[in-house]
Amino acid sequence: MSADSGLAEAASVLRTGGLVAFPTETVYGLGANALDARAAARIFEAKARPSFDPLITHLADAADLEPLVGPVPAAVAALAARFWPGPLTLIVDRPAAIPPIVTSGLDTMAVRVPDNDHARRLIAAAGVPVAAPSANRFGQLSPTRAEHVVRGLGAAVDVVLDGGPTRCGIESTIVDARGERPVVLRLGALPVEELEKVTGPVTIRPGSSGQPVAPGTLAAHYAPRTPLRLLAVDEAVAAGSPPGAGVARGYLAFRDRPADGWAAVEVLSAAGDLTEAAARLFDALHRLDAAGVTEIVAEPVPETGVGRAVNDRLRRAAATWQPAG
Repeated sequence: MSADSGLAEAASVLRTGGLVAFPTETVYGLGANALDARAAARIFEAKARPSFDPLITHLADAADLEPLVGPVPAAVAALAARFWPGPLTLIVDRPAAIPPIVTSGLDTMAVRVPDNDHARRLIAAAGVPVAAPSANRFGQLSPTRAEHVVRGLGAAVDVVLDGGPTRCGIESTIVDARGERPVVLRLGALPVEELEKVTGPVTIRPGSSGQPVAPGTLAAHYAPRTPLRLLAVDEAVAAGSPPGAGVARGYLAFRDRPADGWAAVEVLSAAGDLTEAAARLFDALHRLDAAGVTEIVAEPVPETGVGRAVNDRLRRAAATWQPAG
């Protein structure tokens, strides 16, 4: 339903323990009342998400942070003041009001204020903080349109609010700024360069194959159903079909279309704009995944700005790829 006309109904569903998929500036989230352990458990069930992968708690306004969690370190407060609302998730100590299932038993909590009017109005109308990972099956492509949510989760969601395509197209950047030097736990839509203008140098921690310390940090994640191979920097692939019958490959290009022979091609930004490339990434991968190809070959983008996050998603999507034969 429309994010405007359905807001009151969706807020009621959240208050009564239901699941609502809603747009943010990053990707669509699958929301539940973060104060309700049973509601949060429904998120894990709907997504087939392992219980060890924590959720992000969403607030309507930055002013709601301290009433929920109490005083926060000065660096956390400074980042919230500068980048909220926006695609930045901050790590804070878990307050007693948030049940442990939301944080997967961790004594920390990931929290943010989304830069999307529909999302903030929904959270404010519900009157509760909203736990919300991306609204997709665990490990699969994140949704940037309402139809991606419907296709992936179907009847597992009580209400899907359609706010159109998301603006950023990739998830938020996650930062733990409680220590002396901020640590980027997940690259995302807020570039590291922008963070460092406020914090100074940061440490970037790679993804993990074990217990995640923050949402969306597993080494293999964000993957299409179709196997995806990520090219090395400056690696060229001349044609789409290698020797062998019945092979149909798709190609994900940064800015230039490849040579002929590919069954399906998606170009992230003909202008070479990294912000546009990030916004189009998951949408393009959804289309390639639906094109009936046997493999997707993807180009990396320049490793700067939000391009770091795009490459991060592509590396995670390709983590389980194995060469044929």
